[in-house]
Amino acid sequence: LLSGYPDETFRGNRALSRYEFASILAIVLENLQRFNDREDDIRTVRQLQAIYQDALDVLKKRVQNLDGRLMDLEQQQFSTTTKLSGRADLVLTNGTDAKATVISRTRLNLNTSFSGQDMLVAQLEAGNDGLDAIAINQERKGNRLSTLGLLADGGGLEMVGVPSQIRVRRLYYTFNPLDQVTVAVGTALPPSDFIDRNRLANTSGQNFASSLFGNNPLIVQNEIDRIGGAGFAVDWRLQENLAVRGLLAAADAGSAQNGLFGDRYQASLEAEYQFKLPITLRLQYTNARINGTSINAVGVNGEWAITRYAAVFGRLGFGSYNGFNAVLSQDLELSPKSWAVGGIFQNFIIPGSKAGLALGQPFMSPDLGNRTQTNVEAYFGLLLNDSINFSPSLMYITNPDNKKGASIWQWAIRMTYTF
Repeated sequence: LLSGYPDETFRGNRALSRYEFASILAIVLENLQRFNDREDDIRTVRQLQAIYQDALDVLKKRVQNLDGRLMDLEQQQFSTTTKLSGRADLVLTNGTDAKATVISRTRLNLNTSFSGQDMLVAQLEAGNDGLDAIAINQERKGNRLSTLGLLADGGGLEMVGVPSQIRVRRLYYTFNPLDQVTVAVGTALPPSDFIDRNRLANTSGQNFASSLFGNNPLIVQNEIDRIGGAGFAVDWRLQENLAVRGLLAAADAGSAQNGLFGDRYQASLEAEYQFKLPITLRLQYTNARINGTSINAVGVNGEWAITRYAAVFGRLGFGSYNGFNAVLSQDLELSPKSWAVGGIFQNFIIPGSKAGLALGQPFMSPDLGNRTQTNVEAYFGLLLNDSINFSPSLMYITNPDNKKGASIWQWAIRMTYTF
């Protein structure tokens, strides 16, 4: 009567539940005619039937409920090809004029493909509203050039200030209308997902923790990138080593008054060329309008893998900021420059480790403040396994917010878990 499980295993050392026993008993009852010459067995079976009748009734109801729920799922299923991944950052940090604190941020990614050639990207994000010493000190000075900077991103830990309420950080759909052409359309497109990428310096949890070294603050506008914007992006690979990209992202596109081209928006173009040497060069242009200020900026982004174990990167930007900034309550006529350089070393001292050193100036402008802010970061990263990265770092900022004043020191110990 019993041949085993559907996978042809018997599992004889496994405990038997009441529901499973009731199911087996039902099979026996259906085959009673095979036991007509065994009255004692028939009597025993009938006693078992009476004892387990309640379990049989419950099992029948459960099966009926499961059938109904399965039918609903089949009719209402969203996709059978959604993949879940995630990342959690925990950072213990302290620094100048601040107290030791723990900053956390968690991101969950739901990537869904309907045809195998497309992707619906959705990312949920939540944190603990944590601030580091750099953000706290910058906020006291005006918060123009911090990680949460109102003018540009030139701050410390890039995971600060994430609210505890779950929010949608990414939501866009990518597809290929033509060979070598990828289009993304959505309501939450962070520009840094599509332009100004750099394998050595983008903040992925396994390199620099400072937001400044993740992107060029003149090319990727902080007011758009941190919250994402509605719009589209196009990636056209003209040749194997040549690609052209463009995007439009509007942070307030949900307002009929602003739309896609109203304040706040960012439109960018980028051309990327990969040389025969392990060198990649990107030329960039951004036009934006942020809080009443018109912005135009050009930039260059390069990386060079000198050996398997050492690489360098650099960014340079020139911009023009004009118009009354309603948030800062200041009329701006600025021609800022921005630069950053750094080096990465693989297998540094310990096999599987990585170390890096970078410095830069986010917003060089004689008409903004009386000094120029300078950022420095050194870090050491060690992959404990395929999922956990342990990374202590040291950060130093002089003349924060482009104002003469005390420098800011900050240390951080970051644990990043990916799954």
